[in-house]
Amino acid sequence: MISRRSTLGLLAAAGTFPALSTLAACGPNAADEGDENSVRIYWWGGELRDGMTREALDLFSESHPDISVSPEYSEWTGYWDKLATQTAGGDSPDVMQMDEAYIDSYGTRGSLLDLESVSDVLDLSAMDEDMLETGRLADGTLVGAPLGIGIFAVGVNPTILEQAGVEMPDDTTWTWDEFAQIATSVTDWAQGAGEDVVGFDFFGTSAAELAAWARQSGEQLFPREDETLISKDTIVAYLEYALGLVESGAVLAPGEQLEDFNAGVEQGRFGNNRSAFHLQFHTQVQTFQASSGSPLQLLRLPARSSGDHQMVNKASMYWSISADTANPDGSATLVDFLLRDPEAAKILKIERGVTAFPDLQEEIEPALDENEMVSLDFARDMQAEVVRPPLVTPASGVGFGDEFSRLSEESLFGSRPPEDVADEILTQLESMQPET
Repeated sequence: MISRRSTLGLLAAAGTFPALSTLAACGPNAADEGDENSVRIYWWGGELRDGMTREALDLFSESHPDISVSPEYSEWTGYWDKLATQTAGGDSPDVMQMDEAYIDSYGTRGSLLDLESVSDVLDLSAMDEDMLETGRLADGTLVGAPLGIGIFAVGVNPTILEQAGVEMPDDTTWTWDEFAQIATSVTDWAQGAGEDVVGFDFFGTSAAELAAWARQSGEQLFPREDETLISKDTIVAYLEYALGLVESGAVLAPGEQLEDFNAGVEQGRFGNNRSAFHLQFHTQVQTFQASSGSPLQLLRLPARSSGDHQMVNKASMYWSISADTANPDGSATLVDFLLRDPEAAKILKIERGVTAFPDLQEEIEPALDENEMVSLDFARDMQAEVVRPPLVTPASGVGFGDEFSRLSEESLFGSRPPEDVADEILTQLESMQPET
C-alpha cells in the first residue's frame, strides 16, 4: 500500500512534472472540451467526498444552467500526477482542489489565477481574515480560497481510557511528558489484561508533529522575517522524545509504528479500537469515528510548557482557478457557490474542513450528526486561542516532508544518534528556505 508519506513526493519541487496519468471519472453533465461556457473542476478524495461534491455540482447546474460543469475526480495518490501532467501540457482544469504543500509551487510558476481579479464574482470578504491570508503568495497574490479549517489535534478513544481505568486528561494544562505517562499507563494496562491495545499508535516521523513542536518552542520550519527558524536543540528534543515513547512502551516499536502508519484507517489501530490516542487534523476524526464505531473525541495538543499549546488554523485545502482558464467568471461563480451557498454547504458539510465563514457554520449545524458536531464544536472552541497560522510550505520546501521522514526514521530505529540526524535535518531545512 502506498503510504501517506510517499504520496507527498509526487510533485517535484524543482518544477519538473511527472508524466504519469490517472483515469478521472466524469459525470453525465460533462461539458464539451473548448466550450467557453463550460468549467472543468478537479478534486481528490474518497468516495464520500466524491458523492457529496457531485451532489453539490448538480445543485449548481440547476441554478446556473448557462454554465456547463465537467467534473473530474481522482484519489490522492493519482491526483498530483495528473494535475502536473495537465499543467505541463497547457490543459489544466479551470477549477482545482489545491493543498498547502503545493499551492506556493504552482502559484509562483504563474499557474494559478489571482482570485482578487474576479472579486466581483467570488466574494471572500466574510471569510476569517487570517485563514484567507494562507492562500496568498509571498508577493500578496491570492491564489487559493480556503475550503475550511483543519486543526492539528489529538484524537482520543474514551472507551479505551475507561477500560484502562485512566481519567480523561485535562487538555488545557497537559504537557508532552504527562501525555507520555498517560499513554504508557494504557499500554501497561493492556499488557496486563491481555488486550491488543497500545496507548499511542505512532510518533516521530511526521513534519506536522515537528512543526507543532517548533511552534511551541517559539520557532518555525519556514519562518517569516519576524520569526525564528527551528534550532538544532529543538529538533534533538523532538527526536529524543520520540525515542522515549518507544522505550516506555507508550507507542509501538518503530517497525510496528511504520506498519500501522501505512495501514490506512480501517486496518490501523486508532480506527480499529486498538489505540487510545492518535494525532490528526481534527475533521479526520469523522473517518475514524465511522471506522471504529466509537465515540471518539478531540483534545488540544500537549504543550512543551503547560498551557502554551500554540494551536493553529490550517487551511484544510483550497479551491484555485487556472491562470489559463478560458472562463474566469464562470470558474469564479462555481467556486463562490461551493464556498458560500447555504444549500451547497449543507450538502458538503464539513468533510473538507469546518467552513471559515462563521455564518455558514450556523447554517449547516442542523444538518450535522453527533459525530460531525465533535469537529465543529472543537473548531469553534479553539478560535479563542489559535495563534497566527504558519506560512504555507514554500515551493522550495515541497520535499521536506519526505526528507524529514527518511531522516527521522534513522533516529527512531537507532541507526544514528539524534544529534547527527538533527544536524542533517537542519541543513535540509536551511537549504529549502525561500529566497528573500
